[in-house]
Amino acid sequence: MAVESSECALDGSRARADAEGAAIAILAALSVSHLLNDSMQSLIQAVYPILKNKYALDFTQIGLITFTFQATASLLQPVVGTVTDRRPMPYSLAWGMVFTFTGLLALAAAGGFASILVAVGLVGMGSSIFHPESSRVARMASGGRHGFAQSLFQVGGNAGTAFGPLLAAFVVAPFGQSSIAWCSAAALAAMVLLIGVGRWYSDHVPARRASRRAAAEEVNGLSRRRVAVSIAILLVLIFSKYFYLASLSSYYTFYLIHHFGTSVEAAQLYLFVFLGAVAAGTFAGGPVGDRIGFKAVIWVSILGVLPFTLLLPYANLFWTAVLTVPIGVVLASAFSAIIVYAQELLPSRVGMVAGLFFGFAFGMGGLGAAVLGVLADHTSIEYVYKVCSFLPAAGILTAFLPNMKRRRRVATA
Repeated sequence: MAVESSECALDGSRARADAEGAAIAILAALSVSHLLNDSMQSLIQAVYPILKNKYALDFTQIGLITFTFQATASLLQPVVGTVTDRRPMPYSLAWGMVFTFTGLLALAAAGGFASILVAVGLVGMGSSIFHPESSRVARMASGGRHGFAQSLFQVGGNAGTAFGPLLAAFVVAPFGQSSIAWCSAAALAAMVLLIGVGRWYSDHVPARRASRRAAAEEVNGLSRRRVAVSIAILLVLIFSKYFYLASLSSYYTFYLIHHFGTSVEAAQLYLFVFLGAVAAGTFAGGPVGDRIGFKAVIWVSILGVLPFTLLLPYANLFWTAVLTVPIGVVLASAFSAIIVYAQELLPSRVGMVAGLFFGFAFGMGGLGAAVLGVLADHTSIEYVYKVCSFLPAAGILTAFLPNMKRRRRVATA
């Protein structure tokens, strides 16, 4: 009997190890797919100087390109998340890549401002399908380490965002706009990975339905009004984060070229340094939040960046590059923490929450790019950075968020 018990325990531990290994493989596949997806998206913003010079675009038109991309990438995300909360669609991730693939080919062949808008809109639609469902699958494969899973998923996306300027500097700049078509191979690679993720997801649909029923019964001790106010505060924090990020991701190269006289290639490398810092900082928020609570991470990651943003508009080229590193690292840690915190507020609406926050983040980035483009045309690119430097002060609103860890302990007791 003892031998049989030990054999059963051994079989059980092996099964758990196999399940954990499969889950890690899924998280890795999602992270790599996120890297490929966001590198293609980042390429759009990275080629702005090339498109601006070729088609004589002004800053307002640059802002409208970003707005079109971010709008299509944002408006559909809550809808996709809500629909897939009710009806799982395991292979929707791979189908979303079809839009991205088509959009990149269209951008490579675009002959003017209108066709550029259509192309970036298609890429945005692919993003709107990819993000909410991939965030949900990451949570499914987390094994309870929700912050770790979201951070691993997010770090792939931010690493991909950092690669966009390198593709622009070393592929598109030397070989021209048509070379963007070569980058569409990344979409094909992502499709292959996401078909495998779809198979795993399809096998785990029954478990997902059971966990959703359990989540619907979970009590976090908060009234609906308090949950609604907390979600609103988190959205304001997303607004401040992504409006500021829009000033750097969309206009940092122009700022360096105009203010310091750098070349386009050098400006792309400086942008890569900033985006690399964002990628490095992304992974910190989730695992640290798993340990100390996500509210503490949100405090530090939004308000903590304020001294650096206030100094940036007055720094020379060297210190500008240096300051963008802590700005990127600290600010990037916020998003994973905010997503997981919001999902704990609404545990039965994981897809809707992911779609809402990813969508709102993209939307605020697009709106920020459009507004800041108009502001730059009417004032100067330097003035834009002075105005945006105060945005992280919105982090003070974190004081009004409930302490989820403490409330959960009370509820358990």
